[in-house]
Amino acid sequence: MQILVLYYSRSGNTKKLAQAIAQGVETVDGAKAVLKSTAEVSKEDFQNAKGIIAGSPVYFGVMAADLKRVFDEFVSLRKKMEGKVGAAFATSGDPTGGKETTMFSIIQAMMIYGMVIVGDPMSATGHYGTACEGEPDEKARENGAKLGARVAEIAGKLGQ
Repeated sequence: MQILVLYYSRSGNTKKLAQAIAQGVETVDGAKAVLKSTAEVSKEDFQNAKGIIAGSPVYFGVMAADLKRVFDEFVSLRKKMEGKVGAAFATSGDPTGGKETTMFSIIQAMMIYGMVIVGDPMSATGHYGTACEGEPDEKARENGAKLGARVAEIAGKLGQ
């Protein structure tokens, strides 16, 4: 079972959080993380994934244009994504930098794709997804791994 961890990262911080999330996916038996940037991802990556965890730095309180471009360009797959698991993560340069609104913009796109949305588990923050300010510290990486594992576990239970 493949879980796509999709990200856009300019500074490298979002990529580092994506890597922690992918490590969490890999802790679940039968799950394989497919870590791709927005420049690398293909329609096949979307179709083959049982879940997608997408992340972005905060750009004006929403996902970066490059991540939005992927959702826009792959819209022909919309009906094929129905019932797959979706989750979001974000990074920002400021403690109040719009991480939650950025995750909501990703979640909105996933809902339009018909995906089943999950947040991070209660053992992390129990909120909309994983987020951090600047480079992810140990706690953010741990929470990211928990999110990755949760998505893989739920995708396995749904058996899409």
